[in-house]
Amino acid sequence: MKRKVKAFFKNNPGSSNKPREIARQLYLNEEFEYEALKSVLHQLVEENYIAKSGKRYRLNVVPETNLVTGVLEVNENGFGFVVLKNSKLGDIFIASRNLGAAFSGDVVEASIFAKGKGKNLEGQIVRVITRKRETIVGTLRKSKSFYFLKPDDPKVHRDIYIYEQNLNGAKDGDKVLVGDITWDNSLLNPEGKVIDLIGKPGSPDTEMAALAHEFNLPYKFNNSVLEEAENISPVIDEKVLKNRLDFRKHNVVTIDPEDAKDFDDALSIEKLENGNFSVGIHIADVSHYVQPNSSLDAEALNRGNSVYLVGQVIPMLPEKLSNGICSLVPNEERLTFSVVAEITSRGKLQSYKTGKSVIKSKRRFTYDEVQEIIEHKKGDYKDDLLALHKLAQTLRKKRMSEGSIDFFTPEVKFELDDNGTPIRVYRKEMKESNQLVEEFMLLANQIVAKHIAVPKSGAVKPFVYRVHDLPDQEKLLEFARFVKSLGYSFDAKSSSRSNQFQLLMTQVKGDEEEALINELAIRSMAKAVYSPENIGHYGLGFSYYTHFTSPIRRYADLIVHRLLYHYTTNKNGKLLYEYNLLGEISTHISQTERSGVDAERLSVKRKQIEYLSSHIGEEFHAVISGIIHFGIFIKLTDILAEGLVRLRDLEGDFYVYDEKNYSLIGRRTKKQFRLGDKVTVKLIRVDQDKMELDFIIIED
Repeated sequence: MKRKVKAFFKNNPGSSNKPREIARQLYLNEEFEYEALKSVLHQLVEENYIAKSGKRYRLNVVPETNLVTGVLEVNENGFGFVVLKNSKLGDIFIASRNLGAAFSGDVVEASIFAKGKGKNLEGQIVRVITRKRETIVGTLRKSKSFYFLKPDDPKVHRDIYIYEQNLNGAKDGDKVLVGDITWDNSLLNPEGKVIDLIGKPGSPDTEMAALAHEFNLPYKFNNSVLEEAENISPVIDEKVLKNRLDFRKHNVVTIDPEDAKDFDDALSIEKLENGNFSVGIHIADVSHYVQPNSSLDAEALNRGNSVYLVGQVIPMLPEKLSNGICSLVPNEERLTFSVVAEITSRGKLQSYKTGKSVIKSKRRFTYDEVQEIIEHKKGDYKDDLLALHKLAQTLRKKRMSEGSIDFFTPEVKFELDDNGTPIRVYRKEMKESNQLVEEFMLLANQIVAKHIAVPKSGAVKPFVYRVHDLPDQEKLLEFARFVKSLGYSFDAKSSSRSNQFQLLMTQVKGDEEEALINELAIRSMAKAVYSPENIGHYGLGFSYYTHFTSPIRRYADLIVHRLLYHYTTNKNGKLLYEYNLLGEISTHISQTERSGVDAERLSVKRKQIEYLSSHIGEEFHAVISGIIHFGIFIKLTDILAEGLVRLRDLEGDFYVYDEKNYSLIGRRTKKQFRLGDKVTVKLIRVDQDKMELDFIIIED
């Protein structure tokens, strides 16, 4: 009935009719059909699909022009949104049946035909203006009479047909790259040709290559880049050391994860006669080896950053630099760029200096080793590490009191066998040893940004900042409504919203809902990006912030090193980079960062699903992370994998979707399943091709 009525209004957008007229045109002759019609009309008014004027109903008012242009973003569940630029209309909801011949990421023209569910207008794709994807990665499958590509990305919602003469040697089951894609008719599937055979699914190299292709990540270095890296001598010329700060005799140490391969930051500490501390934050001097306009520099800029997949890395720089010459390995002299800060025991920055330096790391520590020393007060370089720890905790408390938000994004770690198969998945713990390193890196980044942004003399020079805009008020109000439904308080209209976030994060610390609330809080925020225009960093509560501390894996840090050194040593006022060029570079590396993060998330999701494929029938603790009309999304508490409990698998009652209260409510029992509820679930199905996990809820 509902489909019939919606189709009637869609086909008669200008008409205004009474219920009896609608019943007559839909041939609803029985009285029970008429009563059902009136009920449906009431529902559609509630959903804003139609509007009521007196006793007449009409399709809801849409903008004066019903054609809009934007970027299509398809959800993994098949529907999508057209995201409009500089428009007050909001995103346009596109049901799966109305996606036309468009892929996620395409620039499209959409026709708006109604006010959809919730706040969004609803429409359909009428034209693809430009394609985002030239190639698509997936697994080649053979049906009875034809071949087709099963895309790896669940957002690619259609299989791609491939004629036998276009297989290019690929066989059923191979992981392939398909190009020359044509798709003009949404009633038919797209067609394409195999342009590259990636390998057999399951092998680590094949999976990395597939992800690299999927997100347009360069993962092989060309010969000119490799040759340039090979020609760099690992021997440090004594002339280079002449004007550098010398920390080779200081107790300089590195602290990194156990599986780290490149070490780009190190720390040292000394107590001064006045009772203050001199903390050295020493960062690999990549800029000494990677010169502007070189092949290495062009490739590093193109990549923008290293990408850390599960068990593998796609580095920004060749291994000879990233794991060798630039890496601050113990007992080897290494060129660095240092920030040396004099700090009081209460965490006040008294003075600082920056400059190129040389170190010889005395010890490589893991986070776990430092945590042991913090807890048991014994071990190598105990006094230095305990002094650093105490000062870091003071800096952390000071930072929080000044408006920094303590967001916690839970992560999972994988233990892999020799074939790259996950044999254990567990939550990564953030301990005080992690905070020790984090606080001093934040301090160095702040010092460098303010040093350039607030010069002692002269005009502010072009620079690259790490900025984070204020959150969207509408998203904050929605977030506040959600946390209130869980029994927490959050005032989205408070003049000090950062304090509101801090209070909330303190309230949920250690609760099972902590990960969910953190995730939704971060989603309500703007994304941090690189920019030559400094607007501050809202999340950290900093007026000045940049990225200086990881030049082995981030191009932003490499360019910041160059700019800082140039402005310190060059007195003729000549600019190293023009403001507009820094704007272009900032936009590019912000985009490569997003692509890298998306690839890393997909890598994690695949390994979670691969691991769970051998655990069907087992029970898990979970939190409800989403409620939709066809079921419940849950997130496993320990493994952090997300799956679906389908509405049809909820037994004992007929459940109704209550969007306003983020819940499903049993019509007879009034039992509720709400966003944030803790549940026990059993895994009943794993589909690795579609990347789907299905669960049922186990009642107590």
